[in-house]
Amino acid sequence: MLDEREILRRGLDTFAELGYAATTMRELARRLDVSHNFINDRYGSKGNFWRAVVDFALLDARPALDRLLAECRDDDERLRSVIVQLYRLAANASGMNRLIQDESTRDSSRLDYLHQRFIKPFWDSIEPTIDSLMAAGRIPRVPTHILYFAVTGPALALAQDPIADRLNPAAAPTTEQDRNSMADALSALVLHGLLPPSHGETSNA
Repeated sequence: MLDEREILRRGLDTFAELGYAATTMRELARRLDVSHNFINDRYGSKGNFWRAVVDFALLDARPALDRLLAECRDDDERLRSVIVQLYRLAANASGMNRLIQDESTRDSSRLDYLHQRFIKPFWDSIEPTIDSLMAAGRIPRVPTHILYFAVTGPALALAQDPIADRLNPAAAPTTEQDRNSMADALSALVLHGLLPPSHGETSNA
């Protein structure tokens, strides 16, 4: 029998690849190498198992972002550091990234759960920084959802490995270092447009 972490990891991979609707109990049992009744017996339902998978996948993400918010000295540094870390998380957790990307396209209780557990707490934590930067004229005044898409859209795109491999096969990331380099290059590009260096300083994003 697989341990709990491996069960949840395989569950994440399955939901990320197939989507919730196409992930049958039979397919979960096959990929987890468990009996057909295992999910119902252990978690109660496919929906409960999906929520357990999400909680497992988000276990380390929020604390890492919260530490950055607490450590950074000013608003510019805080937003830059959070975006860099968010993109690194997205690049190295492609299963969760794909799951969020897929669920964000449809209205469901699962999207409510993602919004409650991660999206809203994350956005609420950086909103004071964003408001301060807007008031200072450092970033454009745009509606919240537009800025959310500007920040998170490229991060979600880091889950699109198949098209990235076709666009540039030689640069396909294979190690964590490769993925971090790709994430850093993308975050630098986004930050160059969103939060350019103030007069007389150079960006170190």
